[in-house]
Amino acid sequence: MEPSVSVYRRLLGRHGPQHWWPAETPFEVIVGALLMQQTAWRNVAKAIGNLKAAGLLEVKSLAAARLGIIRKHVRVTGLYGTKPARLRGFCRHLIARADGDLGRYFARPTEEVREDLLAQDGVGPETADSILLYAGGHPVFVVDAYTIRIGRRIGLFATDDYNEVQRFFESRFPKDLAGYQEYHALFVTHGKEICRPKPRCAICPVRPDCAFGRGRDG
Repeated sequence: MEPSVSVYRRLLGRHGPQHWWPAETPFEVIVGALLMQQTAWRNVAKAIGNLKAAGLLEVKSLAAARLGIIRKHVRVTGLYGTKPARLRGFCRHLIARADGDLGRYFARPTEEVREDLLAQDGVGPETADSILLYAGGHPVFVVDAYTIRIGRRIGLFATDDYNEVQRFFESRFPKDLAGYQEYHALFVTHGKEICRPKPRCAICPVRPDCAFGRGRDG
């Protein structure tokens, strides 16, 4: 069996379905992805709740809001000098490109949308691909620090390069939207709970494949 598929099955068997990304709408996914940088998800969830309670969790409302108002609601996520402007700017971009219609925005070819996303302030490859995968329904493999840490330890690849790691999975794992979403979420959970910087190798479901953990007692 292809190693990337075997690892996926073992992680799924250990952790179960993750039901990620936790959001009620595609726009909520986008807001979460933009606020997620350099903070914990619990802070993002709180900020989204603040925006929702204030009636601002909508493209045109955020595009028209004053930065001070946005800052008050998302301050908990940190980088309050840049995140409010990036969030408002992104919403204005959605309006300029597709009148705020996300269905129209994401209806274009994947590479075209990805280039468009990467051109926005504060949007790097991981954020762009998270938006494509979870909000836009485009099957792209999201790579993060957990993916690289786990993949290197178990010998799937020997690089930290985002594009190389993404190509590795997209060329070896079935191109499936739900599968890509689940795999990414499983890497995050596994990296937080077991394959930590100081790993808990004794309870790792992929330990037999892992040169790092083989022979360790966790």
